[in-house]
Amino acid sequence: MTALRSPASLPGSSKVPNGDRGAPSAGFRSAPGGLPGRLSRVAQLLARLPGVGEKTAQRFALFLVTAGEDTARDLGGELVELCDHIRPCIRCGHIAELDDDGRALCAICLDTRRDGALLCVVARVQDLLAIERSGAMRGRYFVLGRLLSPLEGVGAEELPLEALRARVRDPEQPVREVLVATPPSVDGEATALLLARELGAMGIQVTRIASGVPHGGDLEFADQVTLGRAIEGRKSFG
Repeated sequence: MTALRSPASLPGSSKVPNGDRGAPSAGFRSAPGGLPGRLSRVAQLLARLPGVGEKTAQRFALFLVTAGEDTARDLGGELVELCDHIRPCIRCGHIAELDDDGRALCAICLDTRRDGALLCVVARVQDLLAIERSGAMRGRYFVLGRLLSPLEGVGAEELPLEALRARVRDPEQPVREVLVATPPSVDGEATALLLARELGAMGIQVTRIASGVPHGGDLEFADQVTLGRAIEGRKSFG
């Protein structure tokens, strides 16, 4: 199983080079606006988080330093514990906490009420969580960690195909159907085709999530590909 991969850092001045991960250097002793260097360093690290801009990161840092010691210390302690006790699930790649034996098994893989014959393949943990919120998936999951992307140098050898094959062949939980739930993007479609070819050769039924007009959406603003797939994927009604 591939290791967890953190989201890419946002571009811009808030990005901190890898070489600056130690203690604040002389360049951090003062910051624009009179912020102490250490506080500026915290703000720059917070700005690495997805969706957090420079100003928001500065507000977070100022809150931590003015809200009292308990908040900052509790957060720091939990972050350290997070690194020490959270790992990818050894069966599916979802987020899991290490048990007393040092194994990482997520709650979904431990849930005996799940349909082990149905395996949903997703690109990221975020996609898994989104599907879980829908309540429509009662099988199990497999997280690829990335998508096939020749333009970015990600070939088939970079995907955990062997681990997926082993999961499908697991005699304790034989898989009948693999639902490919990669996004309907160029890379997502290329990955879905690759999985269909690889798993189809093993005699496994491979299905693909449908795509079409979103609920509450207007046809006027739907793109041609979305409308085409909605029509192709029509089903009986009434």
